[in-house]
Amino acid sequence: LGKEDAVLEQLQAGIVNIYAEGFGYMRKWAPELSWTSPAFVFDDYDHWVRFMDTDLVQSWFDKAAAESGVVPLGNPTAVLRGPFRVIVSNKPIESLDDVSALKLRMHPNQLAIATWSHLGAEVITLPWTEVYQSVQKDIVQAVNSPIALVESMRFNEVAPHISRHNEYWQSIGFMMNADAYAALDEDAKAGLMKAYEEAGAFSREIMGQVADESIESMKAGGATYTELDTGPFVEKMKEFYSEMAAAGELPEGFLEAVEAARAE
Repeated sequence: LGKEDAVLEQLQAGIVNIYAEGFGYMRKWAPELSWTSPAFVFDDYDHWVRFMDTDLVQSWFDKAAAESGVVPLGNPTAVLRGPFRVIVSNKPIESLDDVSALKLRMHPNQLAIATWSHLGAEVITLPWTEVYQSVQKDIVQAVNSPIALVESMRFNEVAPHISRHNEYWQSIGFMMNADAYAALDEDAKAGLMKAYEEAGAFSREIMGQVADESIESMKAGGATYTELDTGPFVEKMKEFYSEMAAAGELPEGFLEAVEAARAE
């Protein structure tokens, strides 16, 4: 049906009723929604879910809805994506210290580049399709990836050290034309929401299972798998985000909402 912008326009016009992608695409109507998946802000998945349920994030969705007539369908965290992120490298990464001077492939995104530079990596921008060959030639030593894509891209063949770092959490955003939803009768609305909630539960179950099977398969092929202590990453990034807030580069109330969502 076209690229993202074209489909979003169709969604807004009611030509398409539902579009499943990342909520970050709604930033065209509410720029703050770029901040639904920031790197190394949250202590764990539950912290992110609590943040996404705050009045602040709801106000971002409300702003987008007022501008576009597009709303999230149900709980915006229900359908997982990824289901988690890892760093895949040709040398072991067991802590934040191992990121220092690491030649890390990055997509051309200034915030992502700044984030990993702050964490100590030597960031090199490369297309996704060139990662395998670039690691093989030691042009780069590591790449960040959803765990679901590591084996399919065969990254483990040239970068056999897989470290889970939960860089950020993501969901598949089911965006819906608000008028189309309002036009449904109550039974149809209830059925739609029931199906969405069941799909979310199934996504968490099946994606976790597939990730576990892939990890075991890669380990059997000689890969190593480590779950990093992400606390030092989150702590290191606090200064980075504080500086962004002072410079007016974060949404108002963002850091306060993050802190309020933190478990006591």
